[in-house]
Amino acid sequence: MPIKISYKTTSKKQKDNNLILFVDENFSLLSSKKHISSNEYSFISDLLKTRDLKKSILSFELSSKKKIVLVSLKKKLINSEIERQGAKFYDHFKSFKQIQFNINSDITSKNIVGNFLHGLKLKSYRFDKYLTKKNNNNITINVFGKNLPSSNEQLKFKAIEEGSFYTRDLVSEPGNVLHPDEYAKRINTLKKYGLKITVYDEKKLKKLGMNTLLGVGQGSIRGSYLVTMEWKGLKNNSKPLAFVGKGVCFDTGGISLKPAKFMEDMTYDMAGSAVVVGLMKSLALRKAKINAVGVVGLVENMPGGNALRPGDILKSYSGKTVEVLNTDAEGRLVLADALTYTEKKFNPKFIIDLATLTGAIIVSLGSEYAGLFSNNDKLSKQLIDVGEKVEEKVWRMPLNKNFDKLIDSKNADMQNINYIGGAGSTTAAQFLQRFILNKTPWAHLDIAGMAFSKYGGALNSSGATGYGVRLLNKLVEDHYE
Repeated sequence: MPIKISYKTTSKKQKDNNLILFVDENFSLLSSKKHISSNEYSFISDLLKTRDLKKSILSFELSSKKKIVLVSLKKKLINSEIERQGAKFYDHFKSFKQIQFNINSDITSKNIVGNFLHGLKLKSYRFDKYLTKKNNNNITINVFGKNLPSSNEQLKFKAIEEGSFYTRDLVSEPGNVLHPDEYAKRINTLKKYGLKITVYDEKKLKKLGMNTLLGVGQGSIRGSYLVTMEWKGLKNNSKPLAFVGKGVCFDTGGISLKPAKFMEDMTYDMAGSAVVVGLMKSLALRKAKINAVGVVGLVENMPGGNALRPGDILKSYSGKTVEVLNTDAEGRLVLADALTYTEKKFNPKFIIDLATLTGAIIVSLGSEYAGLFSNNDKLSKQLIDVGEKVEEKVWRMPLNKNFDKLIDSKNADMQNINYIGGAGSTTAAQFLQRFILNKTPWAHLDIAGMAFSKYGGALNSSGATGYGVRLLNKLVEDHYE
């Protein structure tokens, strides 16, 4: 549903315009009194006596042409709460074919207006590319007054929205459209935003020795790729921040075939990579003052005649060998090569990887938190803190050398799955940690429960959530710019 927002310092007063008024949690109209007529003030004041003031948004029809919407705000508000109010506002009016509102920013702060509209925009996302009948409803909001968000703030909001929407678009695409060949091409188009894109195809990957990544994709007729996206926001050559994503465009499980029920959801097994791509787009759009690199491994896990077999042994880019006991534990094989390459090639300040890695993390944390595994307390605390701020929460889970015995192999340096049972997410993270060779600060985010929602969330409809873009953007903004 299109949302049109215009910012103006002045506005010609139109009596019949719908209004959005921000009020306190008691719905006091005193601060808004001069912006409505005395008759309107009396009318709404009388109606408020009969309304449920526990609701956070109340709408009043003053005529067939004019509505006044009161949005209540607590005294001590954080940005995420204001964004949620914007999302609730969208839900109130999304069924209207055409509707227009005015906001007078003089009666509130820049912080409130900007975040309210940001939440509204994030909630409005729909993936309707393949629908023959589209929803052409739209909401237009005119914001005027002296307390408009600055041009820099407007740019940041827009960059986050576009990055989040790009991530959601990628995750929402069906596997027959967004296979690795197409995905690599789409990432390549981001050059226009100032990103340096390098695509490593199978020939180059074989030469580099990325056999665990290549092993996952060898049963597919599609290619396998590693793609790097570099953003140089600083003139110096300071160490970049590194973000790595799992991009399994469709995961059948390979020879260790998944059950048919819900396999269609495996189009979102590339969500970790989509977060990295969306984040890099956001950083480039807002011209973030940091150096950063995004690295994604793009494969398709299919049970073809040349597919990886259970029991096969692969030599990774790091030189370490892996016995593949289950071809459905493939994401860690993709990330293994990507992590070592990122550390060796870019020598980053830190590495954060994202992956829809294990079903076990959903058993542990459901759809409320991503699992956080890390070798660094400082980086972990930063992620936990910014996650609370933007309501993309993470929960730290254990890593310990005692888990190593569960993935040690008799035939190779390690095996890709723990067959003894238990600690499924932890042993997967413990596996990944073995490919961080130089003690680089590292965090692994298992987003299997967060990347896709059957029922929708505060700032997203059902489907792809875009979880991670706002989290990592806030990490960069608060701690590294």
